Amino acid sequence: MSPTLVERLRSGLPEEAVLTDPDVVASYAHDMASFCDAGAPAAVVLARTVEHVQHTLRTAHELRVPVVPQGARTGLSGAANASDGCIVLSLVKMDRILEINPVDRIAVVEPGVVNAALSRAVNEHDLYYPPDPSSWETCTIGGNIGTASGGLCCVKYGVTAEYVLGLDVVLADGRLMSTGRRTAKGVAGYDLTRLFVGSEGTLGVVVRAVLALKPQPPVQLVLAAEFGSAKEASDAVCRIMASGHVPSLLELMDRTTLRAVNAMAQMGLPETTESLLLAGFDTADPAADLAALGELCREAGATEVVPADDPAESELLLQARRLALPALEAATGTTMIDDVCVPRSRLGELIEGVERIADKHRLTIGVIAHAGDGNTHPTVCFDASDPDESRRAHASFDEIMALGLELGGTITGEHGVGLLKKEWLAREIGPVGVEMQRAVKQTFDPHGILNPGKLF
Repeated sequence: MSPTLVERLRSGLPEEAVLTDPDVVASYAHDMASFCDAGAPAAVVLARTVEHVQHTLRTAHELRVPVVPQGARTGLSGAANASDGCIVLSLVKMDRILEINPVDRIAVVEPGVVNAALSRAVNEHDLYYPPDPSSWETCTIGGNIGTASGGLCCVKYGVTAEYVLGLDVVLADGRLMSTGRRTAKGVAGYDLTRLFVGSEGTLGVVVRAVLALKPQPPVQLVLAAEFGSAKEASDAVCRIMASGHVPSLLELMDRTTLRAVNAMAQMGLPETTESLLLAGFDTADPAADLAALGELCREAGATEVVPADDPAESELLLQARRLALPALEAATGTTMIDDVCVPRSRLGELIEGVERIADKHRLTIGVIAHAGDGNTHPTVCFDASDPDESRRAHASFDEIMALGLELGGTITGEHGVGLLKKEWLAREIGPVGVEMQRAVKQTFDPHGILNPGKLF
């Protein structure tokens, strides 16, 4: 730890904003990703204002010290992992909702605002902020922007990038830049706002965001359909999307996940069920939409179709989906959650391929999918204390990545690249793509101090 660095930080920050206790600092070293190394930070800055962020970056720029921006550290790619000797810049204390405007249908927020807190606040104005990552009760808007997060409702409402209208960003040298707009339309210049969404803190630090809002939709009703094979369930997804239906939720769980959920919660799902499809509508007449969708499921081979009659019953049906990850974690204690997105038409092939990979490596791998947009979460379960099992888990992860690309997909639909998928990003975008992305990085961060070693 450099005394000069800490002294320089404290010269422009409250004393309590700079943490140097080794045990405390170590607790900020990593996010929730598996198989990702983390270094030892020199200090942690708990920023509360834009000026705190600017002072931190000016100091880092002058001393050429790496800075790793962090939110709630719920990420799954290692994008928030510290590097040796870095400043961890935590933004969770910048947690104010600055404005909710029902006429312009926008919210202006600081990066540390928790997703669920924003959702509840705008609901009080009969408005709706759709992006809803599974960690929405703890993840922050800044982190959602940094990793371009998705969620359960993406099939109808889209992902975080589609709701970020404008940003205030502190650049690597401490300058403050504004991008985007507050208006419903705007095409002035390059779209730098979209450039920062998904950049994982490698181009600048977001300190304020202007977010688009929607009118609050009607209450959702949900249907559950059971299938005897993943192929039939995937066929149902294709039929639903080709028919022109726009469900607010379309989730799929494979047999491995269903067995785990049954074991944990005794939900009474038949052992013959190989796949479970959950579909929701928040339309003016959701019951009619569910009835039409149920017919499509039966045509695809559904053995049982159960539509909910009311919101309470819908929540009961969704409970199986909410329990999926905890149930898989209970199976072996450690999970590695993948994030491969494929064309909807190839979803069945991916699920069947993951089954083959699981058998080959003698591992439990459950697949949970945002089926409506082809984003799958193959979840590798393993014993982290067993070196051989850990090796097989890592090998299976790589094979799933390769399978996703072979099927015309992408290595990440919503979790980001971080440290975990650097090698695979290069394979996906190719050498020219890597060269252009590095040129963008060089423009915004010529000394390479912002979240070094991430993405590429």
